Amino acid sequence: MKSEAVPNRWLALVVLSLAQLTVILDSTIVNIALPTAQHDLGFSDDNRQWVVTGYALAFGSLLLLGGRLGDLYGRKRLFVIGMLGFAAASALGGAADGFTLLLIARIVQGAFAAILAPAALAMVSVTFADNAGDRGRAFGVFGAISGAGGALGLLLGGVLTQNLSWRWCLYVNVVIAAIAIAGALVFLVDRARPERTRLDVAGTVLALLGLFGIVYGLGNAASRGWTDPWTLGPTALGVLLVIAFVVVERRVRDPLLPLSVVLDRDRGASYLTIGISGTGGFAVFLFVTYYLADTLKFTPVQSGLAFLPMVVLVMAGAVFSGAVLLPRVGPRPIVPLGSLLAAVGMVLLTGIDAGSTYTGGVLPGLLVIGLGLGMVFGPGQNAATSGVRAHETGVASAMANITQQVGGSIGLAVFSSLGATATTSYLTTHAATATDPATIAQATFAGYHFVFWIAAALFLAGALLSAGLLRSGPLAVDPDAEPALAH
Repeated sequence: MKSEAVPNRWLALVVLSLAQLTVILDSTIVNIALPTAQHDLGFSDDNRQWVVTGYALAFGSLLLLGGRLGDLYGRKRLFVIGMLGFAAASALGGAADGFTLLLIARIVQGAFAAILAPAALAMVSVTFADNAGDRGRAFGVFGAISGAGGALGLLLGGVLTQNLSWRWCLYVNVVIAAIAIAGALVFLVDRARPERTRLDVAGTVLALLGLFGIVYGLGNAASRGWTDPWTLGPTALGVLLVIAFVVVERRVRDPLLPLSVVLDRDRGASYLTIGISGTGGFAVFLFVTYYLADTLKFTPVQSGLAFLPMVVLVMAGAVFSGAVLLPRVGPRPIVPLGSLLAAVGMVLLTGIDAGSTYTGGVLPGLLVIGLGLGMVFGPGQNAATSGVRAHETGVASAMANITQQVGGSIGLAVFSSLGATATTSYLTTHAATATDPATIAQATFAGYHFVFWIAAALFLAGALLSAGLLRSGPLAVDPDAEPALAH
């Protein structure tokens, strides 16, 4: 069935993009609300970390299972269930009267997000499987949301916290979910599902525990350090369980994750690049936010607005590269160039200091990084779900989400640790004036600059890896693909 026979698929893309926006927004919008929520509910700094970590643990560890359930039981069904559950958990968190209820709500949010995110990405893939131009445009829009959602979360979180209440950073999900669910019921229709197979129980348990261990261990690294047993132990155990998972998947009849999904060159390169971009992106959102607040004295709303030009460039880069360039040349020249631009933007950020301004010091780097990330996420997500069989689209989509989620966890842990280490090293070297405010400021900038240089090297590695692994030429499309929409 050709694309022109399904006029409502673009309205469905709006619905699916709203779901993606909800999941991505939540990674940063709650961070802005946390200090106010902590003061209001009276919980400790240690507990504050768990509001973020609880969501990340549930989301990261359950993604692969969520993707597989969509393949087995219908993506529209799982989409609606995920959206309903996410909205209910958000309402519960917004009404929380203490830390315990807020934490439970965040964990439940993460669990339903793990169902929702792969279902949304998989439905974009199967809906636009029959036309390279339409598919490129669709993934351009979807990738723009993925790349820009974090920055939009900073802006929306600042506006809601400052003008209404921190609780609205959670309640806003209910509003978005109501629109998305109504749109899903009208515009989304599953394609025919293959005969159901058994769920790979052994693989599911190993994947869940392995991803849980990795995300939990990395989450502890930021607060406890890399040598702490609660960092090393869970991370190492998680890695061993993931290795055991791979061994099991090679032998079972109906694997949770068919290894052919990740061993394909285009998909494997896309997963790697998306993961690297998820890691490097945290250097921007975390340390540029610190700089805007601590040095330039921006309010939360001003900090959010400061990221808007980057958001515009992410969207422009994703849509242009996905709609115009990708159908003609394929992902190989686009994704490496996007990673290279992100690396250049990080190098530009190494020039900020106490005398820099937003326009002269921060904005040029944000613009270049935004354009680069758009060129990575749009074509990267497209390639990550191309060429798989219809009943494996959910797990392929889940893998794209897993690499971005785990990449974010790695970025938070690694860059927080590296920044603190570089700052401490500078103060140790200048011990005679270590208490001087000017020295402390220079030590802080030493930490920022070190993080930006490491992020630049990481993006450069992503450019080289994607250039070497991605195939030349446009991605293949299935001209007989049955779209996931009717009407």
